[in-house]
Amino acid sequence: MGNDVKLFDVVEVSDQQDLSAGRFTSWLRNTRTALVTKTGAEVPCGECNACCRSSYFIHIGPEETEALAQIPEDLLFAAPGQPEGNVVLGFDEDGCCPMLIDDNCSIYEHRPLTCRNYDCRIFPAAGIAAGDKDKALITQHTLRWKFDYPDEQDRAQHRAVQAAAKFIGEHAESFAGEAPSNSTQLAILAIKVHEVFLNDEDDSIGKLPSVLEVVAAVKAVMAANEEPAAKLNQIIRDRGA
Repeated sequence: MGNDVKLFDVVEVSDQQDLSAGRFTSWLRNTRTALVTKTGAEVPCGECNACCRSSYFIHIGPEETEALAQIPEDLLFAAPGQPEGNVVLGFDEDGCCPMLIDDNCSIYEHRPLTCRNYDCRIFPAAGIAAGDKDKALITQHTLRWKFDYPDEQDRAQHRAVQAAAKFIGEHAESFAGEAPSNSTQLAILAIKVHEVFLNDEDDSIGKLPSVLEVVAAVKAVMAANEEPAAKLNQIIRDRGA
């Protein structure tokens, strides 16, 4: 079945062929695990390189020696607010990553973890655009992703992620320092706390939780950022009870 969950405030701008995003519950489980373990996402990008042309600053940690060895030092600068040794790779006047040469990543086998972990399916999952005008290429591409829903659980899980993104966006002032500052952070946070919006008995969408319950879940996610996925899930469920 096709994706019947629409992105909020996004206009269909592409008539290109749809792309299979996979079964929603499988994708969600794999994505949540990847977010915790930081092992990289398996994304069937094909020939798409929209993320490489969308004015992203790429964070690179000091332990990423292979990636750092491939990038000229004059293209890197200290990452704001990060410990010494953390750097950022910028973009050119057209918003393109300087390592994108002839429409291909010239360091693909040694690309930074930020690039390995990137999965633009988080945006249609959360029902939001990828960002402002500088992320228009990504938003256009995300409209092609179509999730599969073999049973009602898949649809309920997807609705819960979108409900979480919408709720957090509408109550941003309640989250203080934990409020996401961009679309990527919002989508990831919605994926992490979506279970607060589900009924424990049957994974259907329950009544909307209170702002305090969602804030508690968000704080739990922030505090347990490095915890294994199973423990993180339990923390979210306990805080949302």
